[in-house]
Amino acid sequence: MAIISRLDRVMADRKISLNELSERVGVSNVNLSKLKTGKVSAIRFSTLNAICKTLDCQPGDILEYSADEAE
Repeated sequence: MAIISRLDRVMADRKISLNELSERVGVSNVNLSKLKTGKVSAIRFSTLNAICKTLDCQPGDILEYSADEAE
């Protein structure tokens, strides 16, 4: 996949755990864990907005585009 999740990096920089982020954002640990590991195919803008607000970051801090080698 060409989109890479950097959520784990941002969380480490902010010193926030998955459980704490889950509580603040209102999204389950399982869904945030999937996002953190890049095992999701979609994310709602409302979820992305809540994560960015909580972590005081931009969407580009969490998501990165990398061209596939086949392209």
